[in-house]
Amino acid sequence: MESLSLEGHSGAVVEIDLCRACQGFWFDAQESLKLSPGSTLQLFGMIGDQSSRAREKLALVLRCTRCRAQLQLTNDLQRNTAFRYWKCPSNHGRFITFFEFLREKDFIRPLSLQQLEELRRNVQSVNCSNCGAAVDLSHQSSCAHCGTPLSMLDLKQAETVVNQLKRAAEPRPIDPALPLELARARREVEALFPAESHWKSETSSFSLVEALMNWLKNSG
Repeated sequence: MESLSLEGHSGAVVEIDLCRACQGFWFDAQESLKLSPGSTLQLFGMIGDQSSRAREKLALVLRCTRCRAQLQLTNDLQRNTAFRYWKCPSNHGRFITFFEFLREKDFIRPLSLQQLEELRRNVQSVNCSNCGAAVDLSHQSSCAHCGTPLSMLDLKQAETVVNQLKRAAEPRPIDPALPLELARARREVEALFPAESHWKSETSSFSLVEALMNWLKNSG
């Protein structure tokens, strides 16, 4: 696996691991939630770049990259879409395939019965979008190898999610008057405490925060 540095919330750096051969991500505990909207978009683009490449089948036993314990297959639900990942029993992190990551973000959803019947009338066999194994439509509605149900890309939902992430990733303008207002708030706080007071250094920082919060509340 290769390490990938991404931007997190509040300017933090999030290090995740990527396996291009098996097309999956390793997230340490809570790392997925720490990604900024721009970084999530970056991962979507990376998945798109890798989509034309053949994916190696996952090993029957997956192990934690930190403690080497056997990962546990875990089923989860995002809105109405089921997805799954492999979790470390000691909560060091989780491994999730590109396909399951897209399901988690609500880009992909299972076919309805009507859509499945329509597909069967036109196609005899398809390849699983998750692992690439062949699925015999005459007998199966999910992959016999990995258990993934036949799914489709929800273009409308995908467009909605991408637009939301793009808006969230746009830099927000900073009020140019903010430094002056902070200075004014500091002067007001300092005026409340005599310079000779030995406890000024202990209380002024708290009062400054309090004054700033009041100013933000009033200016909003």
